[in-house]
Amino acid sequence: MAKVKKATKKEIESIQNVNDKLNQEIYNLGMLEHNKTKHLESIKLLQSEFTKIQNDLEDKYGKVTIDLSTGEISDIKKDETD
Repeated sequence: MAKVKKATKKEIESIQNVNDKLNQEIYNLGMLEHNKTKHLESIKLLQSEFTKIQNDLEDKYGKVTIDLSTGEISDIKKDETD
């Protein structure tokens, strides 16, 4: 019967170490994708909420510009609508 070849302890530890790091990076990438999906869903909801508020304000004030820092409302200049 032929002698069975075996990797050395150092070789096994080396490949296990790289394999562990690879698995951790794959896990991290999966978590990034998960978080990305959550953020994209949040952005979609916020955009919808923004549009609703914008439409409500437009119904109340018409097509105007509102300064978000002061709340001052001004008519849209003709060249801003083009």
